[in-house]
Amino acid sequence: MRVAILQSNYIPWKGYFDLIRSVDIFVFYDQVKYTKNDWRNRNKICSPNGLQWLSIPIEANSVKKMINEVSIVEDQWQRLHLKSLSQAYSRAPFFSVLEPILSDIYLKQKWENLSNLNQTTLKKISNHIGLTTKIIDSQELEIGGDRIGRLLGILKKLGATEYLTGPSARAYLHEHETLFSEAGIRLFYKDYNGYPEYNHHCKPHCHEVSILDLLAWVNPAEYTKYITPQLPQTS
Repeated sequence: MRVAILQSNYIPWKGYFDLIRSVDIFVFYDQVKYTKNDWRNRNKICSPNGLQWLSIPIEANSVKKMINEVSIVEDQWQRLHLKSLSQAYSRAPFFSVLEPILSDIYLKQKWENLSNLNQTTLKKISNHIGLTTKIIDSQELEIGGDRIGRLLGILKKLGATEYLTGPSARAYLHEHETLFSEAGIRLFYKDYNGYPEYNHHCKPHCHEVSILDLLAWVNPAEYTKYITPQLPQTS
C-alpha cells in the first residue's frame, strides 16, 4: 500500500497530480500551519504575454492559522481569475474541455475557506483526468503528535507499506528514516524530472504552471502521457 501525504494547493502543477496518480491513497494534510509565499493560495499560468500569477486574497493573519482555518476575504477574485484564465486559453485547442471545469470552480459557488476550495478543486480535476486514487482528508483520521509522529500515525492507520513524498522532504526526513524502517514503511522520493513538453504559450517551455494550462493544450486522451515523468523513481 503506497500513500502520499501533502498540503492542498491552489490549481497546482501537473507534478501534484502525478504524485496522486502514483499512490493508492492520497491524504490532504491541511492540519499544519499556513506558509506565506507558498502554493496554498496562488499559482502561475502561461498567458500569451508570458507567466502570470493568480493569487487568492486571504486574511492578513493567515500565518498564525492552520491551512484548514484560512479564510478567503472577498469574492471578486473568482471573477478576475476566470477572466484571466479565459483570456489566456480561449484560443487553445482544448479550451472547450477546460471551460466547464472553470465554470464549476469559479461560477457555481462563493468560496470562503481556502482548504475547502483547494480540496474540492483538486478532486474535481483528478476525476476529470481519470485518476482513481482514493483521496481523503487527514482530519478524518484524528491523528495527534509532533510532525513526524503525525506522519507515521497517518501511515500506520492506513496500513501503508510505502510512503511517497516530494524531493524537498528528504532534507527533514533523512534523520528519521530509521523510524519509518522500524514501522515497516519504505520511503520513496518523487522525481519530477522528465515530463514531456507540449505546445503552449511559454517559450522556452515552462513545466511549473497550473495543470489548467495542460488541460487547455493537450488532448484528453493523452493526459496520462504528460503527467508521467520519463525517469524512474528513487528510494
